[in-house]
Amino acid sequence: MERFSWFTLLGLDKYDYILGSILVLLFLTYAGFKITKKLSKEGSVLPDEKFSLTTIFEILTIDFLFDLFTNVLGSSEQAKKYFPLLGASFFFIMFANLLGSIPGFLPPTGNFNTTVACALVIFVMYNYYGFKENGLSYIKHFAGPVIFLAPLMFVIELISHFVRPLSLSLRLFMNITGDHLVLGVFTNLIHYIIPAIFVGLGIFVALLQAFIFTVLSAIYISLATSHETEIE
Repeated sequence: MERFSWFTLLGLDKYDYILGSILVLLFLTYAGFKITKKLSKEGSVLPDEKFSLTTIFEILTIDFLFDLFTNVLGSSEQAKKYFPLLGASFFFIMFANLLGSIPGFLPPTGNFNTTVACALVIFVMYNYYGFKENGLSYIKHFAGPVIFLAPLMFVIELISHFVRPLSLSLRLFMNITGDHLVLGVFTNLIHYIIPAIFVGLGIFVALLQAFIFTVLSAIYISLATSHETEIE
């Protein structure tokens, strides 16, 4: 099924998802500089009088994400420690998903390469955090609590860890791709009213998938950085 993209007019249709990702990163960079500038001013602790870009990020960051990560990771200190990675992942995936709701743009997360890249970043980082927190004792996470089952558990745990990035990337890719295809089909069949319903559904799916990806990532970090009990 052919899908229109503004980049096709420029002969860059092969790079839709790369250029879309760049647009999302530029937007997040702009938002970051604007919010940083606002917070550096005197009296910045007071909320804006009008609903603004800063308000959206403050609500998502403080009222939603930070509380979420605190519950998953067990403490506000842990949430603050890993917030840069988890928060950046959430906002990138959310806006990458939402980009597909704008006519003429394709969601970067509708390309498997994009979702694999996001999942691999999480995979590498949670293992890095695990070794950083536990040292070589992190290997005990793969052995299980019973020593005579350790060889079997090690193989099972190793496989499960390598499946995680595949699971993360496939779930995100298939949900966003499926949602965008459904919207395209109904838009071609019925041009009025009905597509608007699927646009609203698409926005919900975009937010939900960003939430699921980030929660799972936080759980993986929590498991990796926990201190394993001794093998019996």
